[in-house]
Amino acid sequence: MSIYKESLAFHKNLRGKIEVKSRTKITNEKDLSLAYTPGVAEPCREIHKDEKNSYIYTRRWNTVAVISDGTAVLGLGDIGPLASMPVMEGKSILFKEFADVDAFPIVLNTKDVDEIVNTIYNISPSFGGINLEDISAPRCIEIENKLKEKLDIPVFHDDQHGTAIVVLSALINALKIVKKDLKDIKLVINGAGSAGSAICKLLISSGVKDILVCDKDGILSKDINYDNPLHKELSNLTNKNNLKGDLKIAMKNSDVFIGVSAPNIVSKEMVSSMNKDSIVFAMANPTPEIFPEDAKSAGARIVGTGRSDFPNQINNVLAFPGIFRGALDSRASDINEEMKLASAYAIANSIKDEDLNENNIIPKPFDLEVQKNVAESVKSAAISSGVSRL
Repeated sequence: MSIYKESLAFHKNLRGKIEVKSRTKITNEKDLSLAYTPGVAEPCREIHKDEKNSYIYTRRWNTVAVISDGTAVLGLGDIGPLASMPVMEGKSILFKEFADVDAFPIVLNTKDVDEIVNTIYNISPSFGGINLEDISAPRCIEIENKLKEKLDIPVFHDDQHGTAIVVLSALINALKIVKKDLKDIKLVINGAGSAGSAICKLLISSGVKDILVCDKDGILSKDINYDNPLHKELSNLTNKNNLKGDLKIAMKNSDVFIGVSAPNIVSKEMVSSMNKDSIVFAMANPTPEIFPEDAKSAGARIVGTGRSDFPNQINNVLAFPGIFRGALDSRASDINEEMKLASAYAIANSIKDEDLNENNIIPKPFDLEVQKNVAESVKSAAISSGVSRL
């Protein structure tokens, strides 16, 4: 039976992957009086006096909403909110299993940016954080930015920032092996959508100075007038020598290729044109931009993909549970750049230098120590950067 048929039977048998369980028993009148009326009035009064008390007297301190409009679900595209629910349920159980965060799947029956923003704002008092998921670009960026302006709880679009954080983690360790420095490398990103944009910005924050970003029409350049505001922004942040041309030209004499784009668009010749000890992260799923064996035979020293059946899987699950655990534990009002960088280094440093090799640059998803390391690092960064409310 294929994994798809097996998963379909799995979901049919479960009829949903999450459920609500009480944290206390109601077995007598005293229990009822404490948990509900009349006793429940007292925590209500305390929260009314000071809204911060909601983190003391309710489960808000540990709750995250996983929210989607179903417009960019995995590799399936715009399949709508109802069809996206299995993914949102899956994301919710990953939060619980990997970081003991109570997450709730919420799908919205609208594609309107302002309606989505207002809906999330209106339900936000129920939650300690918001995880945006599978929302199409560039709307996802606009939605996140507007929510960050309106809300005083963390808002995190995992498809953007979770991907960027794990890519940076893998790159930090890969560069240790090839003995190159972030500030000295030439790096190419293929894919100028939300993930590519977030990767680019985080890499700049980490110290990378020479980045080329390509879309289907070639290298983004300051000389081109883009209708897409994201492309315009990226063109102003990158391509310091104003290079023109396609992906083939971009990859020549580069040190690192990062693909968040389309299958089979990188040839062996392109990899051969890269610098010695090149690094290739081909993350298109399920079919990467170039398969690992082809990239290696063309001269790549280190190769990573988004797939679990090849070495060096670059997987968001290494990041988002621990990030939210740390953000919630610090009562952070935001997940800022300092927290993202801290989480990336926490993931990278979860592998000891003596254990690093070409096929082991990133921890495995089931190494739960990683989530603890990420949570502690994020909490410390939240406190030191001033967004913690402890």
